[in-house]
Amino acid sequence: MILNTTFRNIGRTREILSILIKYGFEDVIANSTLRNLVTESMRIKWLRDEKPALEYTRWERIRMAAVELGPTFVKLAQVLSNRPDIIPEALVKEFEKLQDRVPPFEFNKVKAIIERETKLKLTDIFEEFNEVPMASASIGQVHKAKLITGESVVVKVQRPDVQDQIDQDLNILREVVQRADRYLKKQGVMNAEEVVHVFERSMQKELDYKNEARNLDRFRNYYKARKDFYVPMPYREFSTSKVLIMEFVSGCKITDVRQLREWGLDPEKIVEQGMDIYLTQIFEHGFFHGDPHPGNILVNQKGMIILLDFGMVGQLMKKDKYAFAGIFIAMSKNDPQEMANNFKKLAVEDNITDMRQFVYDLNDLIEDYAHLDVSESSIQDVVTRLQKIMFDYKITVPGGIFIIFRAFAILEGIGKKMHPNFRTYDFMRPYGQKMITEQLRPENLANEAQNRFTNLYSFLNSIPMELRSILQKTQRGKLHFEVELQGYGYALKKWDSITNRYVVTYIICALIMGSSIALLGNYPPEMQFVYGINKWSFIGYCIAGIMFVGLAYTIMRRRVYK
Repeated sequence: MILNTTFRNIGRTREILSILIKYGFEDVIANSTLRNLVTESMRIKWLRDEKPALEYTRWERIRMAAVELGPTFVKLAQVLSNRPDIIPEALVKEFEKLQDRVPPFEFNKVKAIIERETKLKLTDIFEEFNEVPMASASIGQVHKAKLITGESVVVKVQRPDVQDQIDQDLNILREVVQRADRYLKKQGVMNAEEVVHVFERSMQKELDYKNEARNLDRFRNYYKARKDFYVPMPYREFSTSKVLIMEFVSGCKITDVRQLREWGLDPEKIVEQGMDIYLTQIFEHGFFHGDPHPGNILVNQKGMIILLDFGMVGQLMKKDKYAFAGIFIAMSKNDPQEMANNFKKLAVEDNITDMRQFVYDLNDLIEDYAHLDVSESSIQDVVTRLQKIMFDYKITVPGGIFIIFRAFAILEGIGKKMHPNFRTYDFMRPYGQKMITEQLRPENLANEAQNRFTNLYSFLNSIPMELRSILQKTQRGKLHFEVELQGYGYALKKWDSITNRYVVTYIICALIMGSSIALLGNYPPEMQFVYGINKWSFIGYCIAGIMFVGLAYTIMRRRVYK
């Protein structure tokens, strides 16, 4: 694959390709009889954890390659782990194993970044600063400190040059998916270019710590009246796009049952409280924390739940909230038809050609899961089945939906560990009912009717002007039509390749014929070369031979890789 990248990307491109080859992606090696031609000595070069790379599954090798390719690809894999509508389930499970942990960078670089970004000396901001980081990831690392005003804070510092590295990798990614789109679709990866575009926007937000500070302020504003939930305060006056300073809050992990009991707190009530907070985020505000794993959820001695790390958040529009709630309400009512209708409302696009079969598939899901008891039921199993149906029917939904699905699975795992009768579905039902009731309020129905009337009025109002424009262009003979032929790109490339081979074949034939004709001429002895062949004929035969070998190699290589 030849990438149309700038000169400064060539080194990184070669590095990426070498890692892909290392893990067997020249795909033909791992998935054909050519695997038998890879000798034991060659496989040793591909060792990973003392095991040849080709002995891992395809999905395992993709995960390992992502780790070795660096932070951009690790982040992309983590984003894709939330999009089972785009990649196969087996690959989702591999990507879910990825941990964003890397060795910390030196304190002198931390100090230099803080002073450059804030334009202040470290001692002008902090009374104390712990040089050993609390945590380290691919984008940045976190240190504990104390401001000169006495407040305990945590300081999040972005890794040096990570922005340039990610920008470079994104440029290469865009080029790769454009050239490999057909192959990716055959492997079950849909809308690869759209994925890279969405991922690029997500990465730019994550690289801008001002965005996380804004998220903190927004959550604090939403929940300022609640006494059972707390969000740390950002210090905006010292924070920049590469440095984030926020309030330090203490507490234990929500899963630390022993500590909760020592503080006199009931773990079951804490779980119910946490679920209430998260469902409120989704169904009331439509703005929710994107990664509620136990390390990001603390509980203090007063029983207050504290959320950390707001770099990734999700959002849902009002109409999406209603459709999402409707899916689960219809499921609780054993109504697959209504469930299918809400899926259609939620979908950005879909490939549902047989609505009856779609309803039957949803009915099978309802029959399998709706009547299970607490010990058997699992929202994770329901979500997995829903995701498979969405993948099969190519249903594309807002990205926030998959963040919610992932969060439900995490929260259910926390809940079942601490609450013997925990059933996520039971907690969701009243919120869904509340959404349906809210949708049917007179003011919401009036707003919906007004929006529909406005759209209809705009459409009817534009028809005369559009029609007049068409008639005027027709009268002047300037009406043009553009026809875009879909699916012919590959055929045109194939025809171009065949034409090139024909041209090379004609040149070879011409050289052979010309050299043979030249043999018939009478040349002086000094023009004779070997076996009575003159120099011009010999050169012609050599060029033809070289071109023939090149053509034959190209043809054989294309057949092997097909």
